[in-house]
Parts: sequence; C-alpha cells; structure tokens
Amino acid sequence: MARVVIAFIVGVLILPVVFWTYFRFGYAPVATASSPMLFEKQLAHMALNARIRKEAPKNSPVQPSEENYQAGAHVYRVHCAVCHGLPGQEPTPTSKGMYPRPPQLFKGHGVTDDPAGETYWKVANGIRLTGMPSYTKALSETEMWQVSLLLANADKLSPQVRAVLDQPYSTN
Repeated sequence: MARVVIAFIVGVLILPVVFWTYFRFGYAPVATASSPMLFEKQLAHMALNARIRKEAPKNSPVQPSEENYQAGAHVYRVHCAVCHGLPGQEPTPTSKGMYPRPPQLFKGHGVTDDPAGETYWKVANGIRLTGMPSYTKALSETEMWQVSLLLANADKLSPQVRAVLDQPYSTN
C-alpha cells in the first residue's frame, strides 16, 4: 500500500513538471501549420459547447425582418467575410492561413441550424485560441443580433439580401 501512495504522490508531482516543461521549452505546437496537441480539439469543443449551453441567450430582442437581414448582411461583409467567406466565393488568404480554420458559414454545414442566440454568444464573446474575436466593443448589441439572425436564416434570405452578400469581396 505504501508503494501505491508513493507512486501516486510522485505522479502528482511529476506530471505537472513534465507538462510545464513541455510548454516552457517550446515543445508545444503553437504555429498555425503545426499539428494540434493531443485532445486539443475535443477539450476546446467540450468547454465551448458547455459554456454556450449555459450562457447563450434564448430569445433575440431584435426581430427577424428584411431590414435587419439587410443590416446584418452589411455588418457581415465588413467584419466577418474576411474569415468566414461569402456565398459562392473562395476563402480569402487570411482564412486559409488561420488555425483552426474558420468555418465558411455559407458553405456546407454553416450555421443555419444553430440558434441565433448561439451565434450571438460567439460574436459577442469570441472564441479563445481560434482567432475569433469578441465584438462587444466594436459592434452594438443590435448589430450583433442582426448578423446572428442573418446567419441563422441564411437559407431563407430574399434576393435583395443575397445580392448584398453575393458582391465580390474587396480588401478596400
């Protein structure tokens, strides 16, 4: 029994030192081209999903409307498109160089099946270690809701709103 206790104590002391050494001396992958650490994606997604379930608003104070979708499309083009892309357009060089790669919100899975409150939480708070910034100091609450509603309803947008999003991306 004494051996088990000693082994446990040594394990509790050695593991943190090994962990610290791994990071302290630059063995951890930090470049965007590096492979992810063991369990990095699983742990990050688990923590993010738990936080969103706990904190994401259930109801929007901004109503879905053509006017709000139009405003959301303009906000999206200015603040989101460089990373998350535009419908029918190739990802930008910026998004190609990021790790993890930002989801292209108008291709494949997108966010149309996510509740607007979940997208709002991500826009407002950002996502640590992904490049996704918090927009609470850059956008108003209304603007964050407008872009969140736009994305939640991206599969139901009018031709007028689609026309705003279909314009080629410009770096000017």
